[in-house]
Amino acid sequence: MLHNFDKAFENRIRLQVMSVLAANESYDFNSLKDLLDVTDGNLASHLKALEKEEYITVIKSFLGRKPNTRYKASAAGIAAFKKHLEALENLIKQQKL
Repeated sequence: MLHNFDKAFENRIRLQVMSVLAANESYDFNSLKDLLDVTDGNLASHLKALEKEEYITVIKSFLGRKPNTRYKASAAGIAAFKKHLEALENLIKQQKL
């Protein structure tokens, strides 16, 4: 049963990031930071972990002269996240029996 859980989503912040990215086309760094109420360094390390797993993609651009970094959930990331959520739902259902 526990083999369906994805270690990448064990951390609350990574779980929240994937929740936001699964529900939105993309999200920029500062908006994610504000929404999740985390520091730059904390968010950056969790985003890097998700990027390493290839669960998110990074889109760098400029808005005027200011750099803008956006994140988007990859197809593999969405599939892994759904599988993880299903495992959580199954665990909850089993606890109710």
